[in-house]
Amino acid sequence: MRVTRARPWETTVLARILWDFGGEAAWLPRVRTRTEEARLIRRMVRRGWVHVARRGARVVGFIAAGEGEIHALYLLPEARGQGIGQALIAHAQARSPRLGLWAHAANHPARRFYAAAGFRPVSVGASNDERLTEIRFEWEGAA
Repeated sequence: MRVTRARPWETTVLARILWDFGGEAAWLPRVRTRTEEARLIRRMVRRGWVHVARRGARVVGFIAAGEGEIHALYLLPEARGQGIGQALIAHAQARSPRLGLWAHAANHPARRFYAAAGFRPVSVGASNDERLTEIRFEWEGAA
């Protein structure tokens, strides 16, 4: 497995990973169309924020991190629990002295994952498009 910068022509694959997660998470209402999700991914790729985890030539997950914020981290279901998410987080941590992110309160696996990666919960909010309760996590590297 290796982590590389996402290429513009991979936005369809990345958007599918994001869209499919929304279908798995019964607690997460859909507020964007598939086309809008693809547009969101395309913008993040253009900004240089997106890095992908690859097994051979296949993209199995991605992280979008820029300006000290993790905006997205998603994996294919069959890629979960294999250290790929940890590798993507470590990649982002190596590129930034501080990182923050919002995780939906109902996403207990993500909350445990971020805590295990050294992020600490600092506040609660609900400013996301879905209007669901979120927990703000922050990480600060060694000074």
